[in-house]
Amino acid sequence: MKEIRDNARKMMDTFCKVCPICNGKACAGQVPGMGGLGSGSSFTNNIEALAKIKFNMRLIHDVTEPDTAVTVLGKKLDLPVLAAPIGGVSFNMGGAVSEEDYIQAIINGCKAKGIIGCSGDGVPDFIHQAGFNAIKSAAGHGIPFIKPWEDEELFKKIEAAQATGTDTIGMDIDAAGLITLRKMGRPVSPKSLEKLTEIIRRTGMKFILKGVMTPDEAELAVTAGADAIVVSNHGGRVLDHAPGAAEVLAPIADRVKGRITILADGGVRTGGDVLKMLALGAHAVMVGRPFSVAAVGGLQAGVETYIDTLTSELKQTMVLTGTSEASSVDRKILFSGLPGSVNLSH
Repeated sequence: MKEIRDNARKMMDTFCKVCPICNGKACAGQVPGMGGLGSGSSFTNNIEALAKIKFNMRLIHDVTEPDTAVTVLGKKLDLPVLAAPIGGVSFNMGGAVSEEDYIQAIINGCKAKGIIGCSGDGVPDFIHQAGFNAIKSAAGHGIPFIKPWEDEELFKKIEAAQATGTDTIGMDIDAAGLITLRKMGRPVSPKSLEKLTEIIRRTGMKFILKGVMTPDEAELAVTAGADAIVVSNHGGRVLDHAPGAAEVLAPIADRVKGRITILADGGVRTGGDVLKMLALGAHAVMVGRPFSVAAVGGLQAGVETYIDTLTSELKQTMVLTGTSEASSVDRKILFSGLPGSVNLSH
């Protein structure tokens, strides 16, 4: 991974410094780029929210070979991780690799390691086209995400996504108001409950709604007929001063878990971070920027190496917390004994 990260640092140049700790501080305000919007606080809040969560270390047990597999939306994943939908290599990552090579590395690397990669959407059109082509070439093994465009463009892209062979589609509704699209004259917008319900019904596929940050909107996603939500603030790239995903995940899970699949995205960097999100109520997590660094720095081999790293870290953390299965993580593995801390073990 050091070689991959060193190469990515050269390839991404001023667009991403590939910092030792990817916390959004060195790239604050760099949108387009890999940073967070404005002060960058929403990006850093993702990292800090996870960092505040501690584990209870337990070693009097018989867990030596933990099972990292989960089943999400009918799909078995060898690791409870999906590569988050990210596109726009030329204006976000420096363009040292092509959009096509980038997304093929993501989709094929994830497929090779038994997980799922997601493709992004944006302007110019080759961003979503490259993603659709990569998923189609992988026999439908991938999830295309489409932004909340107006009807004509939205349904045209949904039809094209259906032709990739996938049975699942996502909408990153958290992209509403994204600066990069507004600058290009192609703004996206929020959707009413009625409109969202219509979109999900017309799609006729498993539907993931990305960008849910409150329990009441999680309820609305259930009402609209979504199959899954992603608790996400879009990597801190659309709204300054939003809380970190890990701060809001537990109350959302307490409200809707059992009625909808819950994914979480925001600040996940290590296998330990993955386990924290599972303990807070996620069925699986999405990882964004680290996959971009791995793909730019090493293409498919880089992606596979990063997945191997996550797997090793997750297994180690599961052993040290007495967690036998990633599909059943007890919130009691999280430490909540400090005065004034939130009790996470209920």
